[in-house]
Amino acid sequence: MEVYPPVDIRGGRCVQLVQGDFDRETVFFEDPVEAARRWLAQGAAWLHVVDLNGARGGVSTNAAIIEDIINVAGDVPVQVAGGLRSPADVERVLGHGAARIVLGTAAVRDPEMLARAAADHPGQIAVAVEGRRGMAVTDAWAKESTLTVTELAARAVDAGAAAIMYTDVVVEGMLKGPNVAGTRDLVEQVGEHLPVVASGGVASLDDIVRLREAGAAGVIIGSALYRGAFSLAEAIQAAAGEARC
Repeated sequence: MEVYPPVDIRGGRCVQLVQGDFDRETVFFEDPVEAARRWLAQGAAWLHVVDLNGARGGVSTNAAIIEDIINVAGDVPVQVAGGLRSPADVERVLGHGAARIVLGTAAVRDPEMLARAAADHPGQIAVAVEGRRGMAVTDAWAKESTLTVTELAARAVDAGAAAIMYTDVVVEGMLKGPNVAGTRDLVEQVGEHLPVVASGGVASLDDIVRLREAGAAGVIIGSALYRGAFSLAEAIQAAAGEARC
């Protein structure tokens, strides 16, 4: 199971939000590039970079910072999410060297764009399946869609996406444990077709083990790493089944 340390950017700073609430923000680095350097120095095999301003407003205001992170990462692949809602956005970010991009709001609102992007960029388009009480949410989790989480996951499979990034918004940033059951349900639904990466709520190494046992192909860990609950090296060991929890 792969471990993705995130760099969430809002207003040019590296932050973490609780349940996606912009009023419940903690700033961990004034310079997001320094956060990326930290995870790279600790052995990150992937970086997950999110433009929170783009996710909420639909227009990226942190593009230059994201490009800097991609350049700093070198051979380490960078996955970029947040505010990518047009073919031009997709081409721009992939053209800057992102290994993979994540479509969230666009995947809900424009399934034809999702399918075209996945066909044009095989292996490089993931779908953010972000839910609150079973319903998919959009616009940085501010709006509830008419799609269920399972319906959006099925759309990702049909479109030929490379992966699903699954987040239960209710547990995001709470440090009270992930939605293991929800992760397992998605793995059972679509795991034969594409990998499911879990996100939200991870608070301990045991949480990582439980997600691995549920079939998750990866895990995005934010607050627990930033707050020092465990190290990235320990998280990688747990994901590989090597740590004692």
